[in-house]
Amino acid sequence: MQTLAELVADGCGLPFAAATASLAAAVAGPRVAVVEAPPGTGKTTLAPAVVAGVVEGRIVVTQPRRVAARAAARRLAQLTGTRVGDVAGFTVRGERAVSAATRVEMVTPGVLLRRLLRDPGLDGVGAVILDEVHERGLDTDLLVGLLGEVRELRDDLAVVAMSATADSAGLSALLGDAPVVGVPAVSHPLEERFEPGPLPLGPRGVTREFLTHVADVTVEAFAGRPDDGDVLVFLPGVREVRTVAEELRRRLPAEVLELHGQVPAREQDRAIAGRRSGEGPRVVVSTNLAESSVTVQGVRVVVDAGLSREPRRDAGRGMSGLVTVRCARSSADQRAGRAARQGPGVVWRCYDRETYAGLRSQVTPEAQAADLTGALLTLAAWGAPRGVGLRLPTPLPAGPVHDDEAVLRGLGAVDDAGRVTPTGRRLTEIPASPRWARALLDAGPLAGSRLAAEVVAAVERDVSGDLAAEVRRLGRGHCPDAARWRAEADRLERLVPPSPGEGAGAGTVVVSAFPERVARKVGDSYLLASGTRAAAPPELAGHAWLAVAEVTRADGASAGGTGAVIRSGAAIDEATARLAEHLLIEEVRGELFDGRLRARRVTALGAIELSSTPVPARELGPVAVRRVVEERGLGIIGWSEAADGLRRRMAMLHRTLGEPWPAVDDASLLGRLDDWLGPELATAAETGRLAGIDLVTPLRRLLPWPAAGRLDELTPERLEVPSGSRIRLTYPPHDAGGPVVVAVKLQECFGLATSPRLVDGRVEVVFHLLSPAGRPLAITGDLASFWSGPYAQVRSEMRGRYPKHPWPEDPWTAPATARTKRRR
Repeated sequence: MQTLAELVADGCGLPFAAATASLAAAVAGPRVAVVEAPPGTGKTTLAPAVVAGVVEGRIVVTQPRRVAARAAARRLAQLTGTRVGDVAGFTVRGERAVSAATRVEMVTPGVLLRRLLRDPGLDGVGAVILDEVHERGLDTDLLVGLLGEVRELRDDLAVVAMSATADSAGLSALLGDAPVVGVPAVSHPLEERFEPGPLPLGPRGVTREFLTHVADVTVEAFAGRPDDGDVLVFLPGVREVRTVAEELRRRLPAEVLELHGQVPAREQDRAIAGRRSGEGPRVVVSTNLAESSVTVQGVRVVVDAGLSREPRRDAGRGMSGLVTVRCARSSADQRAGRAARQGPGVVWRCYDRETYAGLRSQVTPEAQAADLTGALLTLAAWGAPRGVGLRLPTPLPAGPVHDDEAVLRGLGAVDDAGRVTPTGRRLTEIPASPRWARALLDAGPLAGSRLAAEVVAAVERDVSGDLAAEVRRLGRGHCPDAARWRAEADRLERLVPPSPGEGAGAGTVVVSAFPERVARKVGDSYLLASGTRAAAPPELAGHAWLAVAEVTRADGASAGGTGAVIRSGAAIDEATARLAEHLLIEEVRGELFDGRLRARRVTALGAIELSSTPVPARELGPVAVRRVVEERGLGIIGWSEAADGLRRRMAMLHRTLGEPWPAVDDASLLGRLDDWLGPELATAAETGRLAGIDLVTPLRRLLPWPAAGRLDELTPERLEVPSGSRIRLTYPPHDAGGPVVVAVKLQECFGLATSPRLVDGRVEVVFHLLSPAGRPLAITGDLASFWSGPYAQVRSEMRGRYPKHPWPEDPWTAPATARTKRRR
């Protein structure tokens, strides 16, 4: 048994031992530091012990995953010869092992965020160490900003940010010019082998063929491994890990272990700890958990699938979730480095060299792609709505902030200014996302507090398919982590008022969380109340109504052409769907048939029509007619030649001069229909006729006064040429730039030296000079240059073809004419 101080003095043979004195000096001085050290150098083991020797109070260390927090605590306990919970302990969601004597507590970032909301001063905590900052997890990014404010009130609180690949200079500046402490990577030879196979991603995610390829590469890598080395395989998710592990168990004379968040803690420890004396070779198949969060001992060979699961959002269709993508190059390099940590190693990449070179350099910050409702609620409860005033590593993106704050307002969690409400404060006390926390509260009286807790606990496990069936399966204990799910459900149940419920099913809980995801079967797909169409997995596809817990983007093949697929949900009936009562609509809607409006009285649940009855068109009213135009576009009315010409001239003025000349693109016109088309829409509501409305007069309503008096001066409809003819000008389309064109017979322009310019001289007129038969001879915006040069060639070619028309040698002095020689 040894103390933390003795642990630091011993160094345990870890490379980070060389930096312990520098870290101690930084913490003792400015009480802030940035630690930069590659994975496997021992910073997670030694840094907390170093800080504990400098500051009083508990040292709280964040780890991005529960597995890593438990593993780090057990490692420190093992090195100090104590039990977990004595010198070193951990707190993760649903599990806690600490005591009054605990000096170092490993926690997940979410646990520390909730603790900060309860105790902003962190009473009894002497230092916070943020580990794996380079992963750019959303909760860790928030902690950087919040702890910066805590340090303004507590100058005795030490903060250390640790990373494997972070921008040390930027992180140092963010923490107030913190000293940077680090050690270089341990340099052992690393051999690279590229083994490309079939395309990894297909309609339903990672293809079976690619997973077989990964298994094949692993078998080959295992055969060529060093005698004392184990193999570590990286795959993007739990499903892929289980599939490859099962195949390897059939093909390899080795112990094959899985490492991911759903593996029981004892098996996780077994995978991380390395080979015991006398044991045979091992293959550990892992998610990116082993990339930097934990170090798997004894690895000399890495097989990398080159994929990762990352959050993505589709604001247009209200979808967000984890998707499988190519990993970042920084992740690929960290994975490879695991093979060369203890000696020469080999990395087998299941892709080609060109793919590796094309990988993005760094991981995408989670804040830029994930659902922000939980983060925004935390910030609101902290007193910094939207993160304003906090020094965050990356500002939260404005668009998602706007959208997700609207969700929180709908939940009653924040007010119009983004400040937390009493309901929002209550939701922060429940360890679930705001939507599921609200569902836990709202669905209890209907489904029962126990079922509500079981559903939320299952959803937080990232289940797929039929959610109700999954809850029943978990309840029977037919999966490895059923005990953990049951413990989480027990904990959630204790957080809400007890209720036996009224017999409602799991779908009621889902509707409470995502009312806009109520879905009805329409043809071969499902229409969500939000307007999104999605395909359903086979176990859900036979039901008329679904409550959708998760819907994700997918390619057309997997989603039946809809672009989205339902990942998890539960069957419901229409009565349960109507629990989303704030989405119920009763209105008269219009439709266009052969230019005439027809009216229907519709009851709808968002985008889902529940009933429809024909009614006289006069019941539509201007509002319903306007909606038809907004949905179908102005093309259903039609643009006459005169209206299109006026629109082109107005577009030219707006494009060239800006205000006060109005924009006349489709979006702008549809956005202010009442301003210019209101009377005509009212008339259409009475007559039922919409097609064929003359848009010239409505467009003129948009012309600004008194500038409108200069319309014909700035953008005339016709141009007078030397022959006396007034030729119509052709303006470019309203949605494109370009010159104004005049197409005129060449003989009508003799003597014209200067090309006219419009819009106060800002826009040139380009001449399309035509033959007597109306065919183009030349295109020019510089008539003087044309008469002095190319005209002679045109004259020599054309005067024999058109002898009745004048082709003078001197076009400067010849009279311009639209007539033949005889008629002149």
